[in-house]
Amino acid sequence: MEDCLFCKIAAGQIPSSKVYEDEEFLAFRDIAPKAPVHILIIPKKHLADLASCTEEDLTMLGKLNLLANKIAEAEGILNSGFRLLTNCRADSGQEVAHLHYHLIGGHFLGDFCEKQ
Repeated sequence: MEDCLFCKIAAGQIPSSKVYEDEEFLAFRDIAPKAPVHILIIPKKHLADLASCTEEDLTMLGKLNLLANKIAEAEGILNSGFRLLTNCRADSGQEVAHLHYHLIGGHFLGDFCEKQ
């Protein structure tokens, strides 16, 4: 997509702090980290969000999850633990309309949901 920030990052048009790249995926450090380790993992194929995935994307989604383990190990947080999450659409707080996972760790993350 021409206007997609993450597509531009994947294409090398916008610089990023890459931690991993292959033909299908790119992983880079978040510019506003919420933890000592905060990495975004994106498929290079443009998908707006998780709800936009189809059965055609099952293999890619499985690979993405295994890639998260590989990156967590490389970052030294596999054994201590990490959080892998994706936001889906406006009410979740998704800011960039390109499927992406946040790999977060490096310290105790506490409760995920606070009472409102």
